This record gives sequence, C-alpha cells and structure tokens, in this order.
Amino acid sequence: MQGLVYLFIALSGAGLGAAAYFVLAFTPIEAALLALIVLVGGALVHERTMRHRAEAKLQKGVSEMGKLLSTDAQAGQVLSKRVNALIELDLGARMEVIEADMSVLGTVVRQVAEAVSELEAAQAAAPGPTSEPAREDRRPPPRPTVPLAVVEAALDNDRLVHHVHPILTLPQRRLHAYELYPRLSLEGGRLADPPEYMPVGIAGGATVIRRIERICTEEAIRLVRRARLLGEPLKVHVPLVVSSLADRAYLDQLLALLSANRAVNPDIFFALDHADWEALGKAESDSLALLVKEGAGLAIRDADTLRLDFAGLADKGVRYLSVDAGQFIDRPSALTDFHSADIDDYVRRFGISLVLAGTRTEQQILSLLDDDIKLAQGDALAKPGPVRPDLAEDGNDDLRAAAGR
Repeated sequence: MQGLVYLFIALSGAGLGAAAYFVLAFTPIEAALLALIVLVGGALVHERTMRHRAEAKLQKGVSEMGKLLSTDAQAGQVLSKRVNALIELDLGARMEVIEADMSVLGTVVRQVAEAVSELEAAQAAAPGPTSEPAREDRRPPPRPTVPLAVVEAALDNDRLVHHVHPILTLPQRRLHAYELYPRLSLEGGRLADPPEYMPVGIAGGATVIRRIERICTEEAIRLVRRARLLGEPLKVHVPLVVSSLADRAYLDQLLALLSANRAVNPDIFFALDHADWEALGKAESDSLALLVKEGAGLAIRDADTLRLDFAGLADKGVRYLSVDAGQFIDRPSALTDFHSADIDDYVRRFGISLVLAGTRTEQQILSLLDDDIKLAQGDALAKPGPVRPDLAEDGNDDLRAAAGR
C-alpha cells in the first residue's frame, strides 16, 4: 500500500513536469526541477501524515494499557482483601463441627440400613403375601340371583330398561356424561340391577352379556344422536366386558354399528373394569384398537391404582379413568405418589379425565372440592335413574337397520 502511494506521487510529479515543458514552455531543467519539487513535497506530506497516524495509534494503545493496568491493580487489591479475610478465618473449629455431623449422619444411615434389613427379614419369614394392600379387599363379584332363562325371556320381551348414572362436574354439579345402567324389568314391576341378573361366570351367559352390550350400544348411539339434535351434545359410557371382545362375530356387528353412525362415535366411550383391562390379551387389545379406530373412546372403571402409564393409556384411546372416592379421600397414598390436590391436573395433561366414583356423603364431596377434582359420580350427587324425557323420545334414525336386527 505504501509503495502504491509513492508511485502515485512520482507519476504526479512526472505529469506536472511534462505539462510544464510542453504546455507552459518550460525549459527541460525547469520542468525537471518542478517534477522533483512535486515529488519531494508529496513524499514529505505523506510521511508527515503517516507519522501523525502512528503517534495517535501509539497514544491510544498507551491509554488502553493504562486502563488495563488500573483494572488489574484493582483486581489485585480485591484478591488481596479476600485472601486476607480467608487467612483470618478459623477453619479448624468449623471442620471439627462438620466432621462431627458426618459421623452422626453415618451412624443414622447405618441404623436405617439395619432396620430395613430387619423388616425385609421379617417380611420374608411372614406367611402369605403382604404386598398390594389396595387389592386385599378385592372380592369376586356376587353370583346373579336372577336365573339365566328369566333374563333371556326378559330380553326377548324387550324388558331391558335403560337407566343412566350421571357423571357431574364439580363444583357446579352440571351434567358431564351418562353411564348406562341397564336394569331388567321383572314380574311384578321390580327392576333388577346389573349385579342381580348379569350372568357373569355362568355357562351360556357370555352370549346374553354380548346381547345386552349390543342393545346398550344402540341405546347410547340413539341418546347421543338425540342430544345433538337438541343442540346439547352428550357423552355416554357403555359397559363392556373383556370376554365380548374375543367373539369375532359380535365385534363385526359392533364395528358395523359404529361405522353406520361415525358422526356420533366421538361421544361414545366403552367402559371396562380395571381388572379386565389388566387381563387384556393381544386379540382383545386389537379389538379395542378397532373400536377406537372407528372414533369411539375408552374408559377404565374401578381402578385400584393411579400409578399408571397415562401416556400409554392415552395412545390406546383411554379418555376416562375412575377410582373409588372413599379410598381416594381416606388413603390417597395407596393410589398415587402425587399429592391428592395435584393428581387431577397431572392426569388431564394426557387428555384423560379423572372421575371419582362412589361418592356417598356431602362430606366426601367437600373433600373432593378441596382436592380440586373436576368430575365425580355417586349417590350423593345423583342416583341411577331414567333418562331425561326429551332424550328418551324415539328419534328418526335407522339404528335397528344398521345393527342388522
């Protein structure tokens, strides 16, 4: 860059000298002298300019160096003060206190380990299992009191009464969903509840159960369609047992019924007991996946724990999970490791609604309100009963034709 500047100065001097010789009629000596003067003058000016720049740059560097030295001096002073403060500390006494605390902590840990070892030895020596206290009270379902032949005759005569058990919101106590509660009308006008007539575990009873479930599914679709016509969308839970999913012919009928009413399927939820959910095999799981594929949802009833893979349940189409309100209030630690006031919000993160079923007293409802529970069900809120008259009216649909009846 410096050579290029000098080249320009030399060219300028030569140009001026030539111009003076040819244009201004200077003699060769005068023209050469002019060129030399321009060359030397330009070089001097350029050198002076470069020297000023170098001096300014040097002064700036010296100033920055002074600032850095000042900062280092201040940092040295601060470091010196801190070192002096550390020197003045009496660390010996403090170290003795820390060593004493560590000794006590080691003794406590050893005692805890010995106590745990003794507990494990006692549990190993105790007769019978002691785990899963929440499932100790599980009892087999009661045997039905209504004979199977009477149930079949009642179904043939269309004496299955479709009652519902409402699921309400808290604290407003507004209707959120219906759980179908089919009752059987017996002679004398008495209504039998499902535990009294449902032929669970009886030879030939599986066919009757599937027939009842199919009728309930048709009723649920009719209720949902009727509610939509009235401008009041309604969710309906339909009871389902795991044994029904193993029958391919029944499953095909159920899928055909859902396929013919695909628009209302998002408001239909098939409810399985938690024990049946845990006993699902691959065939039954595939059958449930087909129901979910048609747009229906799933609900798990009577769960005895909330220590579940909620993300996995949501992926399988589960949208509702119910637990016993009494156990949730009295023994929440037996159900979950979360605080009882946090579990509902946690479950809702996965798109699953927690339902506290079996509420029997107003005090239980107040406890659920304290725990910020959103949905509840039970006799203290509403007992199973007939459907609202406006929903019970027959709609102009073709459910029977779609079901192949």
